[in-house]
Amino acid sequence: MEQGRAWDGVGPYASAGTPPDVRVPEQARGEHTHGERPAPRAVRRHSVRGQILDALRSALVDGELAPGEVYSAPALGARFGVSATPVREAMQQLAAEGAVEVVPNRGFRVSERGPRELAELAEVRALIEIPVMLRLARTVAAADWYALRPLADATVAAAAAGDRAAYAESDRAFHRAVLGLSGNLRLVQVADDLHRRSQWPPAGGPPGRRTELLADAAEHTALLDALIARDHTLVRSLVREHFDGADV
Repeated sequence: MEQGRAWDGVGPYASAGTPPDVRVPEQARGEHTHGERPAPRAVRRHSVRGQILDALRSALVDGELAPGEVYSAPALGARFGVSATPVREAMQQLAAEGAVEVVPNRGFRVSERGPRELAELAEVRALIEIPVMLRLARTVAAADWYALRPLADATVAAAAAGDRAAYAESDRAFHRAVLGLSGNLRLVQVADDLHRRSQWPPAGGPPGRRTELLADAAEHTALLDALIARDHTLVRSLVREHFDGADV
């Protein structure tokens, strides 16, 4: 049976980072829809699947889609005011990312992520990102780091508002921009996928508190200040501290 609260609409969930609208096979038809409520507004975007995917990802980060619970595509489609097809396609993308798993004839179950899995994701991210950031600290001009200031400020603003979904997007945008200075697009893509997976709440764990988001955002600002000042010793300390305590 479906759990979780209904959304008021999906406009706020749209982002510029939506993946291309790639067609995926339709599966898991015939899900149960008993007792599930429709949303008051419909989705109005050119890429309905893309916006639904953004909305579902935000719901995962916010904890609106609870780990271990099963959700049906027709019911979610009714909430969004769309057919089940774009929801099912978006869910298939999330299944490929490991966020959900297909439950035949019922829908999709949100994956339950334990502390060990989150620790492993953090470890792999650190192995990839720390060496690159330290190398960039020695080679990138201060002006290029200064250009990233608006992205660091965006993480602070989202954290101050307590908007975990907005923070997740701005957090990844900052890290993508930093790693993008390496010129290695494949590295950026791999790191971003790991980062996204690490942002989903663990089973039984609430979404990160506002104070935790503020502390994480402050590390972005401090790191950027150190990079601009070319303080390599401080950069090394801040980068390692950021990944040692990363949970978003």
